[in-house]
Amino acid sequence: MKSFAVRGGYIVKGPKDVVRDSYVIVEGTAIREITPQLPEGITEVLGGPDDIVMPGLVNTHTHAAMTLFRGYADDLPLMTWLQDYIFPAEARFVDKEFVYLGTLLAAWEMTRSGTTAFCDGYFFEDQVGRAAKEVGIRAWLGEGILQFPSPSLQDPARTIEHSRKFIGRWLDDPLVRPTVFPHAVYTCSTELLQQAYALAEEFDLVFQIHLSETAAEVEQIREKFGMTPVRLLESLGCLSGRTLAAHCVHLDDEEIALLARTGVSVAHNAESNMKLASGIAPVPAMIAAGVNVTVGTDGCASNNNLDMISELSTVAKLHKVSTMDPTALDDCTALALATENAARALKFMGGRIEPGRPADIITLDGRAPNLVPIYNPVSHVVYAANGSNVRDVVINGRIVVKDFTSLTVDEEALVRECRKIRKRIAGD
Repeated sequence: MKSFAVRGGYIVKGPKDVVRDSYVIVEGTAIREITPQLPEGITEVLGGPDDIVMPGLVNTHTHAAMTLFRGYADDLPLMTWLQDYIFPAEARFVDKEFVYLGTLLAAWEMTRSGTTAFCDGYFFEDQVGRAAKEVGIRAWLGEGILQFPSPSLQDPARTIEHSRKFIGRWLDDPLVRPTVFPHAVYTCSTELLQQAYALAEEFDLVFQIHLSETAAEVEQIREKFGMTPVRLLESLGCLSGRTLAAHCVHLDDEEIALLARTGVSVAHNAESNMKLASGIAPVPAMIAAGVNVTVGTDGCASNNNLDMISELSTVAKLHKVSTMDPTALDDCTALALATENAARALKFMGGRIEPGRPADIITLDGRAPNLVPIYNPVSHVVYAANGSNVRDVVINGRIVVKDFTSLTVDEEALVRECRKIRKRIAGD
């Protein structure tokens, strides 16, 4: 069983748990120990005496293949962006090759910027799993469930069966975990939502869904059903500890209490919500009420990057200014959203650096000019760092990035293939 060490001047075991000048010893797929001395017999050492060592970040909401739509349609409101640009482009261009290459590109970007796991919902998700395994990144994947034809399924009557088959193919994989992903309350019938939730219960899986992302969505559902999207899901029995709700921008106090009471986790997508002018999710209020809040980037068509370190900085600062309270969301809380809280939402043992936990570890270059000097490494991660500071990435005990170099991606070939798809979409 292979063993190696990750050295750091600061080992961020968790947001409020930092040790100095130590080695994290990896054995197989797990963390064996944290020690101030390098054990005899270990010759491979990542990181260095100035580096920050910390848990890999977890992106709890994205659409990885949409990297290939990065910059395709900007500066638009959500429904215009979706209905007039994204949905038509997906119908025309999204196929297995598109999803595979787009996910390879996303996994390359994510791992190079310190993300070691992501939760995805899209089409042709087998190709997402294929790409994730090739790069070596952890993934929670959901085949899109919709009440109308999609790029991967022309007959919507078979959408639950289609998802069930996808689940069966990935249930026993050590790196890729299936989820159930009904797109939203405005793209799924109530019967379909209940069927999807029953499927998640049957296999004990995460149930992920877009929820209350825009004021227009809330008003549309209120006009149709006489209640908000959150209350509609409650009436259908779809709110529980397995529910991972993306966005949750437009909530009232009772709905926040309801999410807390039912154990729902929320994937907060600050930059996407800002870019689409969807609004600002009431994250401090949700945290105060006991909601398990996590962080996602959303897809690159609406962000337009997958840098979780930059996303954390945005999250922390956005809620300070939106509440006019500099203490509204501190650095430790921000880091917890993308580590411990994310692991809790996905029912995963990661999120901390401790013996017995999965070896999902990243190092940040402590000699980078934007990280010198270091008084508080957690502060630096949230307020000073960015994805380009990530030196090394270990996922499930496998070294995926070493000394700023991706070990699992043929970068030149991938860029060449992605440019071919860009040419096809742009028509030039």
